[in-house]
Amino acid sequence: MLTVHDYERMRRAYYVEKKSIRQIGREYGHGYWTVRKALEQSEPQPYQLSQAKDAPVLGAYKAQIEALLVESERLPRKQRYTSGKIYQALRQAGYQGAESTVRAYVSQRRKAVRRPAIYLPLVFDPGVDAQVDWGEATVIMHGEQVVVQLFVMRLCYSRKLFVMAFPAQRQEAFLLGHVLGFKHFGGVPHRISYDNLKVAVHQILDGRNRIEQSGFVRFRSYYLFDSRFCTPSQGHEKGGVESDVGYSRRNFLVPLPVVANFDELNALLLAACSADDVRVVDRMEQAIGVRWQAEQPLLHPLPAHPFVCCVSREVTLSGYGVVTFETNRYSIPADKARKHLTLRTYPFTIELLADNQVIATHTRCYGRHQDILDPLHYLALVVQRPGAFEHAQPLREWRAQWPPAYETLLETLRQQQPSESAAIRTFVRILELHQDYAATLVQTAIEQALQEKLTTPAGVRFCLDRLLDPTPTVAPLDLTAQPALAAIGQQALSSARYDQFLTGASI
Repeated sequence: MLTVHDYERMRRAYYVEKKSIRQIGREYGHGYWTVRKALEQSEPQPYQLSQAKDAPVLGAYKAQIEALLVESERLPRKQRYTSGKIYQALRQAGYQGAESTVRAYVSQRRKAVRRPAIYLPLVFDPGVDAQVDWGEATVIMHGEQVVVQLFVMRLCYSRKLFVMAFPAQRQEAFLLGHVLGFKHFGGVPHRISYDNLKVAVHQILDGRNRIEQSGFVRFRSYYLFDSRFCTPSQGHEKGGVESDVGYSRRNFLVPLPVVANFDELNALLLAACSADDVRVVDRMEQAIGVRWQAEQPLLHPLPAHPFVCCVSREVTLSGYGVVTFETNRYSIPADKARKHLTLRTYPFTIELLADNQVIATHTRCYGRHQDILDPLHYLALVVQRPGAFEHAQPLREWRAQWPPAYETLLETLRQQQPSESAAIRTFVRILELHQDYAATLVQTAIEQALQEKLTTPAGVRFCLDRLLDPTPTVAPLDLTAQPALAAIGQQALSSARYDQFLTGASI
């Protein structure tokens, strides 16, 4: 097939170089009429059928298909004719062809009559509107590819972005995204547009009426912004933030970031959002950051304290000192056990409270049927029941990863103590130092205690105190300006001077 370059070459040879049609045909290997066509038009024309192709099987049924498509347009949107339903009607009328032929023809006809979607260009006032949406992205966390949920908020006037990653799209994550987004923007927009998210909308009513989730209403009341929910299946009503989900994924997370945890990932995303302030959006004269500086004073001011983004519920303690939440079990300290506790769920942590006092904090687990047990919570029980030391699940899991010095200390205590129970109790008393001091400090203290043979709770505590408050070193005096004193402490000792003390003679 000839290209526009072939046409240009033949036209230039004829009109500029004054070659004949036959000479051009010989040089370029084209027939007379091919060269003639190139001289008559500046570029090749797409192939067009001079007349419609025959459809010997489907042709007799095309009129029926057209009638069904016209009828379908008058039916409710969710009960219109599908290609499969049209095929069934044609089969009943005697059609013997393939269903794929019917589907292809119906698709072609629908595309021919479908009107393209046209949207109104929108202009927003500073400080008034923002949009929120969720998206997904893949990152490398802990050495594995992990799918994270992206919370994206944008100010509609300045186009300033806030993006934060979460493990799941829960209400507490949804609210925390707002809180940190407002902090990033330096204020609260007057109105925010959303999809009909489950974390915000309990039930969709007629028009734009919604029954909202009580937790979302409390949050909105705290920050005093208005919410606007899009028409179902009409995401274009907040198309700005929907495009920003893809923009942030392509520009902030390519190549796949390698991170250790969500804190590191979110620090990366926040830095990327701040760096994006220098971007000048198409058809805007100023950069995002410049427009935001004009918009920020028009936002609602932030409250004195941020909203506490958690969901609270009452839980019951089991006989193993754990409470169950979303199939996972979390431990509490054995000496603070209460039958009924309060559990607070944050996006990344779990808190357990007794009498309004936090008694345990855990990293939130999004797996299923997992045991999140803190071995320090069970040390008081092991002191009472040292025979369970070897089989206690929390201690066995801790023991699999603690430093070798701990095993050395345990064996030393077994040799020193009169019984296995006494050795275990002494060892656990030393482990209890982890409740008040950093693990690295306790490990160093144990290693020093082993070197200095101070393998008792008091000895390890002595080494720990020494690490916390080391003996100060005294710098030598500079006697350069006092040469007469420089020899003090260096002169030879004389026993006669001590005899003078004894006899009372003057020195």
